[in-house]
Amino acid sequence: MKIAVVGATGMVGEVMLQVLTERNFPVTELIPVASEKSVGKEIEFKGNKYKVVGMQTAIDMKPEIAIFSAGGETSKEWAPKFAQAGTTVIDNSSAWRMDPSKKLIVPEINANVLTKEDKIIANPNCSTIQMVMVLAPLHKKYDIKRVVVSTYQSITGTGVKAVRQLENEYAGVQAEMAYKYPIHRNLIPQCDTFEENGYTKEEMKLVRETQKILDDKTIAVTATAVRVPVVGGHSEAVNIEFENDFDLTEVRTILHHTSGVTVQDNIDTFTFPMPLYAEGKNDVFVGRIRRDESQQNTLNMWIVADNLRKGAATNAVQIAEYLKENALV
Repeated sequence: MKIAVVGATGMVGEVMLQVLTERNFPVTELIPVASEKSVGKEIEFKGNKYKVVGMQTAIDMKPEIAIFSAGGETSKEWAPKFAQAGTTVIDNSSAWRMDPSKKLIVPEINANVLTKEDKIIANPNCSTIQMVMVLAPLHKKYDIKRVVVSTYQSITGTGVKAVRQLENEYAGVQAEMAYKYPIHRNLIPQCDTFEENGYTKEEMKLVRETQKILDDKTIAVTATAVRVPVVGGHSEAVNIEFENDFDLTEVRTILHHTSGVTVQDNIDTFTFPMPLYAEGKNDVFVGRIRRDESQQNTLNMWIVADNLRKGAATNAVQIAEYLKENALV
């Protein structure tokens, strides 16, 4: 199976290649794709070297699947061209997520809606993926009314430039900045640009994408997204109000039996999720599960995941696996 990785030299692209290797995805030929300035560079994959090619060359090579992680504008321009040539595109940008004609997929939740006709498939936002992985089984059981989420998002979500900024600030070096403010010893209550309603795009992604993935527009979601000087992954404090009451032991049991979710929830041993330990792992980790004592049928929890893994690369590769296993490519 010919697989193109578009944005292969970027932060998420590199993790995509790692995940494809680790999960032993049956790649017969890798097509690493990047911007013109990277064309001709060599990439190593499973012991073989591959030369980076440009977009049109990749299309002409007719890959079965193209996994995109190259930004929204690139996806808008090139994903339809790949699709037209018969390639199934799994896109990691925000370009297609809210397009009513495109499916927004977290494989454990809604991969069953995919068909051979879906030539552009949207990978959700990183902070949304980890949250809905936990919400989906609980929604099925107790019926979610409202979600209040505050995120603590890793600088890796911004990219290499932000990682360099933090490293430079650690070292006391003045250099190019990814953010308007220092990130070392600081928190920035802005992820992405602001919309007219005063919320950032990242906050509104949590609202809109959650409703689309869970296929329920009645779920009320409100979010505050904060950038923190952390590398390992995104963390979220989530407050969930249900229509029906719940039993805490049953909640833990449901999550324990949810594929891709690991429960780390023992305050006696100080066991709870942390980005330091989520880094490099594919699961979503959940803990600090407790009843909200201020109102009925409401639960508090803490959710952590490596945003470059399940939040991006792993989810995209899992979609590719589903397509292959179900003969949709």
